[in-house]
Amino acid sequence: MPSHSEKRIMPYTAAEMYDLVADVQRYPEFLPWNAAARIRSREDLGDGRELQVIDLVISFKLFREKFGSRVVLNPAARRIDTEYLDGPFRYLKSWWQFADREGGGCEVEFFVDFEFRNFVLQKVIGVVFDEAMRRVVRAFEARAATLYQR
Repeated sequence: MPSHSEKRIMPYTAAEMYDLVADVQRYPEFLPWNAAARIRSREDLGDGRELQVIDLVISFKLFREKFGSRVVLNPAARRIDTEYLDGPFRYLKSWWQFADREGGGCEVEFFVDFEFRNFVLQKVIGVVFDEAMRRVVRAFEARAATLYQR
């Protein structure tokens, strides 16, 4: 049951960071271990919120798995919530929250909690989990620097 949370101050607006994280189809371009991403469906939830059902393919050494998630995009609150649907996990939940800071930039909060069904895989990932999650957050940070050039 590894979980990871992180807060970062970034020189970009909350809207820019929200848009970057919400653009799931671009993940394979910059996110480590993400081999493919597609949106299965979209549904308007009202109040500007959108539900997306997405598939991600994660590839790490000999491990390659597809999993589905239900993602609620809430641009007004600048929040993205993810819940697991199907694939190699017992469960997976994650969220991103973005808030502008007085004087510029924004605070980014990220949280993920999951457990694999496969005990061996869970043990292998557990060893490198924290560093892997830090790499994921750094990948988003590097992508923002490329896109927004500040």
